[in-house]
Amino acid sequence: MLEINQISFSYGNDSVVNDVSFSVEKGQIISIIGASGSGKSTLLKLVYGLLDANSGQMFWNKNQILGPKFHLVPGMDYMKYLAQDFDLMPFVSVAENVGRFLSNFYLKEKAERINELLELVEMTDFAHVKAKFLSGGQMQRVALARVLALEPEVLLLDEPFSHIDSYQKNRISRHLFAYCKKKGITVLFTSHTPEEALMFSDEIVVMQNGEVIEKDVPEKIYNFPKTEYIARLTGDINVIPVSYFGKNDGSILYVRPHQIKIAENGLKVEVIQNYFKGNGFLVKVQYHNDFFYIDNTTEIPIHKLIYLQI
Repeated sequence: MLEINQISFSYGNDSVVNDVSFSVEKGQIISIIGASGSGKSTLLKLVYGLLDANSGQMFWNKNQILGPKFHLVPGMDYMKYLAQDFDLMPFVSVAENVGRFLSNFYLKEKAERINELLELVEMTDFAHVKAKFLSGGQMQRVALARVLALEPEVLLLDEPFSHIDSYQKNRISRHLFAYCKKKGITVLFTSHTPEEALMFSDEIVVMQNGEVIEKDVPEKIYNFPKTEYIARLTGDINVIPVSYFGKNDGSILYVRPHQIKIAENGLKVEVIQNYFKGNGFLVKVQYHNDFFYIDNTTEIPIHKLIYLQI
């Protein structure tokens, strides 16, 4: 188990991580989401031991994780960390980068391992290409293969698919997380993409202003967000006063577009715009001075009046 107990960290007078505590079971995949500057990347560096926490403690299987004050070479041996700069050697081949930390004692096994990992990230055809000739997305895929080479117990990934083209991203991310599940590798990854966090996480950690404000399974984070901030991190959301539906307790509803239905009566709105999204339309509607979005299988004529129910 990974245990994070009341960890805090500051850059000078700027507090970045504030009293963060949570635990992760072995083999779990945990995504960390939050607005830019919420402390996600700094938290990963603390977990890996690249930074010294101002207070608090961290443990992996009861072994304390310590920062550079306690280690000549920062970082923990049983962990691998992939930062956003990739840290590849530009003048050697893709295969050499992936096998950088693999032993040369068993060359056949080393070659097989490199090939296995290049297949995982779909970079086999580039095995003999020097890293400096790769695109940003290709470099990121090679870096992913390299951090898996020695099969860590814990894998820390900071925006691991941010440079990869969308048509490859979904396939490679499925391959990567399935591989980690199969091998029992514990994964913490940061993401700005709601689909990544929702699809691949066992649990989602939500950070705001350096604090963990929520930790729960993706279904609850998405369907029952506790705040507007949490709701907007995980997809489109409508913020609707319940008074619009005849209730006057002053509460607010956080409603996804697919949770609003067109009905024969209810809230009367005007259609303003249709956005085609492949499997249907996102329809923008107006009620007085407020705008909402609903999902619909077909386009709805502009200015048509319709009724909505939740």
